[in-house]
Amino acid sequence: MKANPLILVVTLLSAALAACADGGDSDSCARFDYDESAEITDAHGAGITLPGDGEYYHGVYPGGTTGEEDDITPADVDAYETAAGKQAAWIYFSNNWYRSRAFPVATATWIRDRGSIPFIRLMLRSSPDQNVKETTFTLRAVIEGAFDADLAAWGDAAKDFGTPMIVEWGTEMNGYWFSWNGTWNCGGDEGPKRFQAAFRHIVRTISSRGADNITWAFHVNGDDDPDEEWNRFEHYYPGDDAADWVGISSYGAQTPLDEEWPAFEDGVDASYQRLAELAPDKPVFIFEFGVTRNNPLGDPVAWADSALEQIISGDWPQVLGFSWWNETWQNDDDPAHDTNMRVQDISGMSDVFKSRLSDAAVIGRPL
Repeated sequence: MKANPLILVVTLLSAALAACADGGDSDSCARFDYDESAEITDAHGAGITLPGDGEYYHGVYPGGTTGEEDDITPADVDAYETAAGKQAAWIYFSNNWYRSRAFPVATATWIRDRGSIPFIRLMLRSSPDQNVKETTFTLRAVIEGAFDADLAAWGDAAKDFGTPMIVEWGTEMNGYWFSWNGTWNCGGDEGPKRFQAAFRHIVRTISSRGADNITWAFHVNGDDDPDEEWNRFEHYYPGDDAADWVGISSYGAQTPLDEEWPAFEDGVDASYQRLAELAPDKPVFIFEFGVTRNNPLGDPVAWADSALEQIISGDWPQVLGFSWWNETWQNDDDPAHDTNMRVQDISGMSDVFKSRLSDAAVIGRPL
């Protein structure tokens, strides 16, 4: 999800300073000795059958209360599924390492018990803040093995969990709001190379523990931000042996004060063909999409209706599923400025979801 511009605008000066400050030492932006190019031979990606032609998985981030995306509850899922009229094939949530480096077995278990697949955002970060440089879980530290014991323990627990799950690390890496973006990691060629190496190191370390039940996701933002050649998401791709699925975020207005009303198809069109060409043998998913209420520039119900129609009608043939981002958060002290993308809270949105998701092509339980 793109950073909220009401909270912080990243300036060119701060980006330039960040690009030369990795790890705090003067030569930290120099290329260091690492090589993650050897093929990943340990198995992963087992257990989830892909939808057939013209079919689509339906998933959701059901929304918590803190905005940190790790506090979801069964009640949150119940509220969304009731409003949407469809069960979720997967349920998203974050595993924030500033809170715990352990595998999130409790949340993953209740998701599985409902008949859904846990979709875990592996968030190696030391705070929930965006637009800041990471100080602990840096790409360099990951590559050099500083967290190998934690990753191995995570892999052991994932293996013991036993059933399929989807895991992503490096969410929306081509967006400056997350600390694994190249803006915060030397920029130019070096940042994306470090990201690739870190992604491969994480997959290699966890998969080596026998966690073949993990499907690894490579999740890009719909547009590259900053819009620079070095920051194109193609430069971050970790390789076909590391990623099982690829996917996109494409949002409409995210706050009531946004001065633009982005069309869903514009965000998808900006990246879909590039992603399909980058990984032609991988399934593509709309991992995140949503739009807020109370922005005067457009109708969120019409936006969502059009988005669902386009997905289900096969406008993007390689797309095999989608996830609505059913979240609300505060932007400032005025409640009228709060973001709210929850289907159950937007008048008329439930009717649209029930109508569109009733299509037999939409799969609400994993195959």
